[in-house]
Amino acid sequence: MPLFGTDGVRGLANGTLTADLALSLAQATAVVLGQGRSAEARRAAGRRAKAVIARDPRISGDFLGAAVSAGLAASGVDVYDAGVIPTPALAFLVNDFDADFGIMISASHNPAPDNGIKIFARGGVKLPDVVEQRIESYMNEPKLLPTGGDVGRISRFADAEDRYVLHLLSTLPARLDGLHVVIDCANGAASGASPALFANAGAKVTVIGADPDGMNINDGVGSTHLEPLAEAVVALGADIGIAHDGDADRCLAIDADGNHIDGDHIMAILANALHERGLLEKDTHVATVMSNLGLTIAMQQRGIRVLQTAVGDRYVLEEMSRSGYSFGGEQSGHVIMNEHSTTGDGLLTGLQLAAEMARTGKTIAELASIMTALPQIMINVPGVDRERVGDAGVQAAVREAEAELGDTGRVLLRPSGTEPLVRVMVEAATQEIADRIAGRLAEVVRERISL
Repeated sequence: MPLFGTDGVRGLANGTLTADLALSLAQATAVVLGQGRSAEARRAAGRRAKAVIARDPRISGDFLGAAVSAGLAASGVDVYDAGVIPTPALAFLVNDFDADFGIMISASHNPAPDNGIKIFARGGVKLPDVVEQRIESYMNEPKLLPTGGDVGRISRFADAEDRYVLHLLSTLPARLDGLHVVIDCANGAASGASPALFANAGAKVTVIGADPDGMNINDGVGSTHLEPLAEAVVALGADIGIAHDGDADRCLAIDADGNHIDGDHIMAILANALHERGLLEKDTHVATVMSNLGLTIAMQQRGIRVLQTAVGDRYVLEEMSRSGYSFGGEQSGHVIMNEHSTTGDGLLTGLQLAAEMARTGKTIAELASIMTALPQIMINVPGVDRERVGDAGVQAAVREAEAELGDTGRVLLRPSGTEPLVRVMVEAATQEIADRIAGRLAEVVRERISL
């Protein structure tokens, strides 16, 4: 199996993701990303390549961070350790600090025993597949082994969080005075930055899930467990709830009545806000194939085109960068605003969402009513050959379903990237229709391509 998945390298800390692996990965990254023109210019001026590293508060981040720092410094790279900060903060700092690359140690929304390594290239952007493959191949090649004064230094990046928060505050279209915001930090990397950000923006802030102990990240809180946030918003009579995941690159929301506001609704609100202000480049919103058809319908009604990519925020970003679009994201809450960020940023998203409430004087429920989600069902079909999803019988069944749905729904068959499993997703005008068609398709998949 390839080392890199859809979002970096991830696995059980000290299981598949060991200190040896982190060290080797850092050394290979130094070869591939620490030898570019900017690094050459530094060396010509008597300076070394530089990298920013950060982590979320998992206890395994300590030893993995030490291994990454050691691998980089041993390769002649100066390391600036930003400590525990959100992933989008690391991406911002790589660009703002003019670093050659950055490494984030986090497993995002995964439970505490897992961890991961995400690598950002110069400018704070995620790596394309071809660069990840180069890094993986260099793990088996000779390392950079400078000696004497050419080895790297490891320094504390003392003002990392402050620089990031000040940057986000500079993006505000309207202050949040008078808004009561409840923030769930998932006991993760946003526990310091997000409450400070919203308080400085003028909001009354109540915080839950902001007591990380190294093992409670994402444990019953955060964007994957919205119930505690919903209860808190209703009990306190707050205006909005903002939920982050462990590394704070995503944001979901709760309205005053405790209802969930998913990533599609958030994107609809923000894309429309940008469009109204003349800031939505080419009147286009980039989403993935997993976004609800209701999003496309709502945007079309307002003169906004929705362009879909493969699943993964980096594919959204690649399309945005390639074609000059300014806004995109995923149903999961990864939202990318190119004017202000190089990656999905949960703090920026939550801030802009609350600012739109302040700017318009509307509740989050009123703003979210811009979009009506079509009923949807997802059926996982295990024990099948995911490589054969193009089977003639399967595709004939898909075409039959699409003909039955017409313009009132859609079908998506998505093979798992890691398991012998195919996901059957159907959207339709009613839940009964969606359930019936999805069940029929799942049975065809099971019969035609079982292992």
